[in-house]
Amino acid sequence: MDKQDSQLIHSVEVVDYDPKWIELFSTEREGLLASTGNHFVELEHIGSTAIPNQRAKPIIDMMAAIYSLDELDDFLPALVSLNYQLIDAGMSNRYFLRKLDKSTGQTFHLHIVELSTWAERQERLMRDYLLKHPAEVQAYGVLKTQLATQYQEDSVAYTKAKTKFIQNIIDKAHDELGLPRVSVWEE
Repeated sequence: MDKQDSQLIHSVEVVDYDPKWIELFSTEREGLLASTGNHFVELEHIGSTAIPNQRAKPIIDMMAAIYSLDELDDFLPALVSLNYQLIDAGMSNRYFLRKLDKSTGQTFHLHIVELSTWAERQERLMRDYLLKHPAEVQAYGVLKTQLATQYQEDSVAYTKAKTKFIQNIIDKAHDELGLPRVSVWEE
């Protein structure tokens, strides 16, 4: 297993929704914005912890938009000072950073993308679709619970096993918005 794989593969735990996730995001957002100046044009809570009543891995996922990915060097030291670690996750056209707050055990993921791609980011579209469709939230929670048991020690396999469901939700979100359908896996 190479270093990249060991940074990405970890045990999977899916838990009931916790309202404190919204507060954790809000506090982390304030710290990020204060430390990075005006580099982040947008910064939102994404992923399952952003969706009330959604079972989730207790990881606060965030997405930030900047004008150009070339800007990262200007504020990466500020992120490192907040204990964020840049991870090579093999995703194109984005940076992925992870923070583990050792005092609380809370994990944060930060995806940084270019503003020009913001409106059609799949993570945002899926979050917004699920916020409007509670039956889909419940179905997704059931699936995630089953897959967490099946892939308890392999988060990459867990994520890949959710692809069919996620693709279905993304297709529905695109259909609702009149957008062309696209693959959930970035090229």
